[in-house]
Amino acid sequence: MVNEWLLRLATWLDGQQWSTDLHESYYMYNWVESTHVLTLMVFLGLLLAIDLRMLGLAFTGTPASQIADRLTPPMLAGFVVMVISGLVLFYSIPVRTTQSVWFRIKVVLLVAAGINALLFRNAMKRSVDSWDTDSLPPARIRWGAGISIGLWVGVVSTGRMIAYDWFDCHKEMPDFMYWAAGCVVELASIETAGAMEE
Repeated sequence: MVNEWLLRLATWLDGQQWSTDLHESYYMYNWVESTHVLTLMVFLGLLLAIDLRMLGLAFTGTPASQIADRLTPPMLAGFVVMVISGLVLFYSIPVRTTQSVWFRIKVVLLVAAGINALLFRNAMKRSVDSWDTDSLPPARIRWGAGISIGLWVGVVSTGRMIAYDWFDCHKEMPDFMYWAAGCVVELASIETAGAMEE
C-alpha cells in the first residue's frame, strides 16, 4: 500500500513540466547536483570535526563545547542547502528515485542519523560541564560520535549508489528486491502470474 502511494506521488511529480525541464536541462541539473555535493562536503566536514573531537581523536586541546558552538551554525547552513538541493534532485527524477532501493536505504539512514544527532546533542548538553576540557569524552559521547560517522558514511555511500541501475525495476531480481525497491507494476505481474498458475 505504501509503495503504491509513493509511486502515485512520484508519477504525479514526474508529470509536472518543471520536473521534466529540470531533468532535461543541460546546465541547471548539473548546478543543483554540484550544489548538493558541495554543501554535503561542507556539512560533513564540519560534522566530522565535531565528531572527531567527541571521540577524543582530534582538537583535544580545545573544549568540546567551543568546537560544537563554533562549527554548528555553518554546519546547519550547509545541511539546509544540502536538503533543499536534494529535494530538487528528487523532484527532477521522482519515479526512478522512489523505486531505488539505494534511495530507500538512504532515507532510513538519514532518519536514523537525525535521531542519533538529537539524542547525542541532548546527552552532550546535559553532561558537557563535567568533561568539556577532557581530552577523552565519556564513553556514551564517543559512542554517539562513532554512530554518527558510521550513519553518514552509509548515507553518502547509498546516495552515490542511486546513480547505478543494478536494482532498478526493469532488471530481473528476487521478489523481495522488487518489494524493497517499490516495483509496484512488477510485483503485480508476479502476483498475476502466480494466480494464473494456480
